[in-house]
Amino acid sequence: MKAYKKLVPLSAVVVAASMLTVACSNSGKTDANPPAPASTAEAPLALSIAIAQVGDIPAKGSAVEQAIEKYTNTKLDIQWIPSAAYNDKVNVMLASNEMPKVLKVNQSPGVVNAIESGLFWEIGPLLQNYKNMSAQNGQFFQNISVEGKIYGVPLYRNMGRGAIVYRKDWLDALGLSVPKSIDGWYEVAKALTLNDPDKNGKNDTYGIVLNKTYNQGAASMLTRLAVAMGGVNKWSVDKDGNFTPEFMTKEFTDVLKLFRRLYEEKLLNQDFAVLDATEAEKMFDTSRVGIRFAVATNGKSQQDRLTKTTPAAVVDVANFEGPQGIRISSENGNNGFLVIPKSSVKTEAELKRVLGFLDKLMDPEMSTLLLRGIEGTHYGKTSDNRLEFIGDGFNVFQREVKPYRDNFPVLEGYNVAPLKDVPIGEKGTKMESDGIKYIVSNPALTLTSTTLSERGQELEQQINDAQTKYIMGKIDDAAYQDEIAKWKKAGGDKIMAEYKASYVKLKK
Repeated sequence: MKAYKKLVPLSAVVVAASMLTVACSNSGKTDANPPAPASTAEAPLALSIAIAQVGDIPAKGSAVEQAIEKYTNTKLDIQWIPSAAYNDKVNVMLASNEMPKVLKVNQSPGVVNAIESGLFWEIGPLLQNYKNMSAQNGQFFQNISVEGKIYGVPLYRNMGRGAIVYRKDWLDALGLSVPKSIDGWYEVAKALTLNDPDKNGKNDTYGIVLNKTYNQGAASMLTRLAVAMGGVNKWSVDKDGNFTPEFMTKEFTDVLKLFRRLYEEKLLNQDFAVLDATEAEKMFDTSRVGIRFAVATNGKSQQDRLTKTTPAAVVDVANFEGPQGIRISSENGNNGFLVIPKSSVKTEAELKRVLGFLDKLMDPEMSTLLLRGIEGTHYGKTSDNRLEFIGDGFNVFQREVKPYRDNFPVLEGYNVAPLKDVPIGEKGTKMESDGIKYIVSNPALTLTSTTLSERGQELEQQINDAQTKYIMGKIDDAAYQDEIAKWKKAGGDKIMAEYKASYVKLKK
């Protein structure tokens, strides 16, 4: 069984019954019989929308906006809010309950409070009636649920993006392959550090480097590798609803011990605790590092940068893989989500029209418009049924189309022809689309914990610091376990208990 199938939405999530039975196999395919544009028998829907500004604000009545309005039978009134001020503006709207018909939000405590206060329509029971939204993997909606219910449409982002970006020429020269075990990672890191993979006669390379954010957030290197080795994504939950943090599991501890060993043997950069992420990237760009933990589409940009300094360099990308096969720690799967306020959309009939608009944006015509632009202006067709940007089309797309793309529900690989690219670019794009087959989700992502809300950052920093001290040899195994005990006493036990209570409540 694939990893993601073990983490289907909870039974209390209304969308589960209707969505997970709808084939995700539609993803990546273009409808052979695309729907016609919206009927003009009905008056256009006046639709006010508040979304974040991405780059320059598109001109009102632009060709892209006109195409959207014509296809969806709407009259759009878009309020573009500068990103730096966006959350503050949303908070003002929530406080006054004066909102447009569609509002982009992020899952912050203020938004969750607004949802729990009944400001937005619950849409979960209706989603099965919309072919494009119901065709998406239910985990997208699970990841924005509140108390098991769905109140918005995600701005979809691929969840299984995590990948290994590596110097294929170096591994080939040393007769190595991408490792799939803890011992394998040690051997490859050692060889890339000591065996002169660049053949310059100097001891100036590393297999892997860490930076000061190595154990933080969705991109945590420890989490990504532990998941690949069969571990959990941030938290595990047993059949009784008991939660355990990743750092109390064997797989995570094995990864921590791996980096401790690499550090002790000077096979890992000794300054990782203070090294900025940008500086770590520069080390790869200048042929000083052989492997990066990144996302699959980073392979192309990495190759482009390396070619400027090392023309013979060959970069490749690979999935995280271990004893159980490919396993990718899931990301949240969205860049926020679109909610529909009850104060602006007052009837269920209008609600259904708004949902119809959002669903039509994922039809082949609209997916192509939002992901590729306008034919002849931004892109052209190739002889093998792919699309490619023409002339200065990509840069024009960034100005004219990207602001809409980044704020509307579309997903690369769904209802759009593939983009012609260099091989590593095409490989990375496909890997990110296919990654959803292998995701391991965080079962606590949408659960509630008062202690976490109040003290989570402090408690996380305590554990992160302990992990750094352990890797650097400043504390031993016993002292590291003492740090975990302190975390539990300082609030960790409460978080685990509160997660269990939230989880059990949802399962009823």
